[in-house]
Amino acid sequence: MNQDWEDRVAAAWATFDEYPEERAAEFRAVIDALVAELPAGSPLGPFEQACAWDSTGHSDKAAPLYREALAAGLSEASGYKGRRAKIQLSSSLRNIGQAEEGVKLLTPELDAPSDELDDAVRACLALCLSSLGRDREGLSLVLGALAPHLPRYQRSMANYARALVEPED
Repeated sequence: MNQDWEDRVAAAWATFDEYPEERAAEFRAVIDALVAELPAGSPLGPFEQACAWDSTGHSDKAAPLYREALAAGLSEASGYKGRRAKIQLSSSLRNIGQAEEGVKLLTPELDAPSDELDDAVRACLALCLSSLGRDREGLSLVLGALAPHLPRYQRSMANYARALVEPED
């Protein structure tokens, strides 16, 4: 869409905390009104609607919309939003008992070009892995993501993260 539309979407999201749980439908209606301005078939519509359902506690309604947005070319329209959709879809899948699918969706993102979402990829993937009883792998991802942000012990934490998943001699 255009920058004006993107700005209005951002402004709507900036008001999200003003909607208590009992007014969640009102917030979703604000997003729906913005989505109605989009041309038919735009992947931005289902993405924004998925975010609204997800943020108001309905992973079951969000997951199909994230899938629709990705299938409609969200990653091509906006690589950043496409990556966000994969992270958020994986989280929703975990919430509805489909963590294995979340792992399959996010694992390739570990090798994607680096951006500010790298740590979110690792955090969400770690949660999916933990839901599958693969806690050591999840902890390794989280420690690996945390290590560069520490004021000290970066090398030690990165080594500990690798050691969690390396085969023992």
